[in-house]
Amino acid sequence: MKRILTALIMLTGLSMADLSAQEKEIAIVAHRGFWNCDQAGLAKNSIAGLVQAQENDFWGSEFDVNMSKDGKLLVFHDGSVDGKSIEKNLASEFEYYRLKNGEPIPTVDQYLEQAKKYPETMLVYELKVHSNKKAESKAVRLSIEKLKEYDLFYPERVMFISFSKHICKEFAKLAPGFTVQYLEGDTRPDELVKYGINGIDIRHSVLRNHPTMFNDARKNNMSINTWTVNKEADIRKMIELGVDQITSDYPLLVRQILQEMGIKEKKAR
Repeated sequence: MKRILTALIMLTGLSMADLSAQEKEIAIVAHRGFWNCDQAGLAKNSIAGLVQAQENDFWGSEFDVNMSKDGKLLVFHDGSVDGKSIEKNLASEFEYYRLKNGEPIPTVDQYLEQAKKYPETMLVYELKVHSNKKAESKAVRLSIEKLKEYDLFYPERVMFISFSKHICKEFAKLAPGFTVQYLEGDTRPDELVKYGINGIDIRHSVLRNHPTMFNDARKNNMSINTWTVNKEADIRKMIELGVDQITSDYPLLVRQILQEMGIKEKKAR
């Protein structure tokens, strides 16, 4: 292999770094779906946003999940709607609410029903922090049950992320073989792998300012995702760093910059 690489360098004039860059694939994750377009009506976590992520052939589509008092899973970023806690109220109490495009808040059932139609799109399932470990454990179990119900519980179809270390531990325990990425930057990768957590999903500024976080994750063979990368300079920096996934509100911009830099865009399949 070393002789082959040396020959390639001599024939092409490329450096080892150049060859590594050309071999690297980076996946694009549409943050809360590809909502930032007219077709989705600028509605985050909407069914239309998921459809646009699917139709635009991005590797993954991220979405946020909260559990209601009666154990229903809703696709919504915040823990409350109009000041009313999702966790402390029945799911039916939020049926009145409409997203920017007129859609109601999707249930996980509705979201997964659409997800089934495009098996090549990776579901980046963010389970939100809940009030206590008991509630979080229940939400993890219900999430897995729903994914199984819709025949989506496969490592090549869904990955899990969370700001809750307990949630990540539970997914790692109950979904072995799946990618589980911790969203906070408060724990060294060396510690996370002890719990079976095999990835990090870190704010881009943390990765940029603390390179040891990236290096430690690589040393432990962890997947590396970064959020929410919207500015051109930041996107270029994360590409140069060599992350595995870039999560952005502007996935088309990430695609454009990957093409400009000659880096291959990874597809789910």
